[in-house]
Amino acid sequence: MSPMRIIILVLALAAAGGAAFLVLQLSKPQIVTQTVTESELLVKEKEVSEVQVLTVTRDFLVGETIKSEDLQWSHWPKANVVEGYYVYTVVPASVEELNGAVVKTALYKGEPLLPQKIVMKGEQGLLSAMMSPDMRAVSVEISAESASGGFVLPNDRVDLILTYDQKSQPERGISERTLASTIIQNVRILAIDQNFAVNAEGETARLGSTATIEVTPREAELVAMAQRVGKVTLSLRPLDTFVSGTDRNARIEMLEENAGSTGVTIFRNGKPVPAGVGGN
Repeated sequence: MSPMRIIILVLALAAAGGAAFLVLQLSKPQIVTQTVTESELLVKEKEVSEVQVLTVTRDFLVGETIKSEDLQWSHWPKANVVEGYYVYTVVPASVEELNGAVVKTALYKGEPLLPQKIVMKGEQGLLSAMMSPDMRAVSVEISAESASGGFVLPNDRVDLILTYDQKSQPERGISERTLASTIIQNVRILAIDQNFAVNAEGETARLGSTATIEVTPREAELVAMAQRVGKVTLSLRPLDTFVSGTDRNARIEMLEENAGSTGVTIFRNGKPVPAGVGGN
């Protein structure tokens, strides 16, 4: 064999050995070593200052009575304490003092108690505390037939329908007839008889003889007049139609139309007109 061929063979064997070594090294798992400083491992915890505030242990409807077992002291972030909260370090005897208080604004489980949402024993009457400013409470006689079969409950909203007999007025071409008219819409029920709220068991019906409703002073006059003129029926409104405010399309003009019954003569077009509910 010639020297040249021997040299070529040695070089080929060396190249094959180098390639095999390279493949072997690449097939080994790679181990990465990372240096972690002590500051990167340190986890800082921020201390949150807490106090104990008085919270309710269940949901409350308007008019329900609070008992001692319905209250508990709960941990609360000090930074989130609102003025008026019952704080244990300030008023530790609150649980006993609030026993028997009545709720005037709905409360929900876990909610901190506020003085504005309850009426304490010996304070102003609950009914007046539940009412909105500038409103009045008026009682309406009801029966199962005139109050949706007893399914009208406190805090429901109703329309008031007046049914009455109109006397014959031959000079106006009106014969005796029975009429019905919605006189006020979206009226809030404050109480049925002397009960201000649905009971804790979730009462679904209550038969009573009197419903106390919340109306404006002028609407109160209309309701009083309507009960003298005819029969008032409560028409229960669906929950999704409840609206706030006092613009309820009240038929206040009926007070003027009925003024003749008190000795007042109504003049239309310069001529006296016999007064009566529903007159034009």
